[in-house]
Amino acid sequence: MTNIKHRKPASLWKCFCLQYKVIHALILRELHTRYGRENIGFLWVIGEPILFCAGVTIVWTAIRPAREHGLAMTALVVTGYLPLTMWRHCLGRAIKAYEANGSLLFHRQVTPFDIITARTFLEIIGTIMAAIILHCSAIAFGYMKPPADYSLIFLGYFYQSLFSFATALLAASVTEISDLFEKIIGVLGYLSIPLSGAFIMVSWLPLKYQWILLLSPMANNTEMIRAGQFGIGARVRYDLFYDTWSTLLLLLLGIMVTSNIRKHIEIV
Repeated sequence: MTNIKHRKPASLWKCFCLQYKVIHALILRELHTRYGRENIGFLWVIGEPILFCAGVTIVWTAIRPAREHGLAMTALVVTGYLPLTMWRHCLGRAIKAYEANGSLLFHRQVTPFDIITARTFLEIIGTIMAAIILHCSAIAFGYMKPPADYSLIFLGYFYQSLFSFATALLAASVTEISDLFEKIIGVLGYLSIPLSGAFIMVSWLPLKYQWILLLSPMANNTEMIRAGQFGIGARVRYDLFYDTWSTLLLLLLGIMVTSNIRKHIEIV
């Protein structure tokens, strides 16, 4: 009995190390196949979100008033569009991910969960690095002030990362089951932008409609990030309790669906 008790933690640790190596190898493969080794290569993981967000930020700063509801326009766009970019990129990379990487499942150690984890990890890390660079650049050029509370910004991005990962797991599975879901998810990705809170704050809405925006975990995450950026200078509203259980519920559902998706994957 003593020997069995001692072997169990070791086997679990070995399984963890094995899956870590598999995911690490998949990340390197994804970097090579997506960006190659020419030009700036893997730096496009960071460069792509920077170009997206910088372009939108410049346009909005140019055509909109310098301040909206007393808040700097540049800071509003940067704190809103980057979380949206993370989610959209994770969702986009998850659609038909198993069809594109089905041959990898011939390897016994590779699971559908590993494929989505590797893909979303790249998008999440790339967006977070882009956020750091854009924040620092905007602060250096005087378009933004330093954050009032760094911990709230980190917490907001952490919750947004979990939410993006959860929705990526779900999207990868449902698009593998039906081609119709592939089209629907693409449309929903655009229609959900107003509910993301990227270009609006909850407090700007009439009080009787604010609950609609607060139903979106992404809107709660964006409000959290803005609370960290503006501090008491902004009227932010978010429900951390609701955000936590709704995100964990989505994550649990995504894991359950992913664990049963292998039978629907056609390996060519």
